[in-house]
Amino acid sequence: MTLPTQLATAAIFALTYAGVALGRIPGLRLDRAGVALTGAALMLAVGALSPQEAYQAIDLDTIVLLTGMMIVVAHLKLSGFFRLVAGWALTRAHSPRLLLAAVVITAGAFSAFLVNDAVCLVMAPLVIEVTRALRREPLPYLLALAMAANVGSTATITGNPQNMIIGAISQIPYTAFAAALAPVATVGLLLVVLVISFACRAELGDKARLTAAAPPARVHRPQMIKAVVVTLGVVGLFFAGVPVAKAAILGGALLLVTRAIKARKVYREIDGALLLMFAGLFVVVAGAEKVLLGPEVLAAARDLRLTDSFVLTGITAVLSNIISNVPAVLALKPFVSGLADPTRTWLVIAMSSTLAGNLTLVGSVANLIVAERARAAGIHISFWAYCRAGIPLTLLTLALGAWWLS
Repeated sequence: MTLPTQLATAAIFALTYAGVALGRIPGLRLDRAGVALTGAALMLAVGALSPQEAYQAIDLDTIVLLTGMMIVVAHLKLSGFFRLVAGWALTRAHSPRLLLAAVVITAGAFSAFLVNDAVCLVMAPLVIEVTRALRREPLPYLLALAMAANVGSTATITGNPQNMIIGAISQIPYTAFAAALAPVATVGLLLVVLVISFACRAELGDKARLTAAAPPARVHRPQMIKAVVVTLGVVGLFFAGVPVAKAAILGGALLLVTRAIKARKVYREIDGALLLMFAGLFVVVAGAEKVLLGPEVLAAARDLRLTDSFVLTGITAVLSNIISNVPAVLALKPFVSGLADPTRTWLVIAMSSTLAGNLTLVGSVANLIVAERARAAGIHISFWAYCRAGIPLTLLTLALGAWWLS
């Protein structure tokens, strides 16, 4: 490649990632999806990739898997399943610490198999409603929701978008992925309870007995039963070794065949902007990889000791908090294939990019969803209030994960 092409490619890559990290381009109305698509188009314009190479760069397995899981989660949500189960669990916790544990277990369990952002969207209003009915301070329980959703999603390929990307790229079997990272997620959920109990001990040390009626839930029972059966079937196919994208889209398609829920209601639950951002970033990273990553750059990356779990965990965690976890995973992709044990490397990246999301309030989309739902209800989650629990929890869980995978 000529020097002008290399310089243009480097500038496009840097500006695209800066825009994704900021969430916008100052002075323009571009969001992250628009930034990524613009970057992809510019990669074609400067000749970094041909159109055919750009099409091939987009990992359709990731797009199909995420679309299928969004449809499955939408049916669970619209049928009332999440609200019914979460409400049942929360109203049977008869002390502040049990209520905290109920939030953590419910959010963590749902997020282990379903997309954590969707779990936070559904559960945040419910946690606010229950804590207000019980006359409790909502903050500790909202922090627990966000942090447990992040930690729980570490367990499987379908827990969050970055794990889906890693699963598609690495071809790690669903069972092997879960066997490696579910123990980290399980202990991590225990650490969520302990850290928040200490950070918010004034609220959680109260010995009061809590009683509250289950919040009203609009349930379409036949559709809920169908959604639960299909979801269990999809998860079963995951563990049986069926390609995850195939299983997810089959489950989503089966759920769309119904007279109970209008298709447009389901389509509103599909995050099209996220899918477009993924497609754009795949192309941007492929262009940078082709033009910029010569043998000398890859050799320099090997000097960073990426095979050391603790080093890679630190690099991934820092990168995830600078440019967000999904872009961080894609940025690290070109450096993994040449390493001695790419499977373990991908597991470390999956673990650290996910758990790093608990560091600050802006560390993950799940955190921002909870903060936004809280703000809409008149509850302010300050940056420091989050970090007081988030920083120690992140350091503890990252150390645990790095040790477990080392």
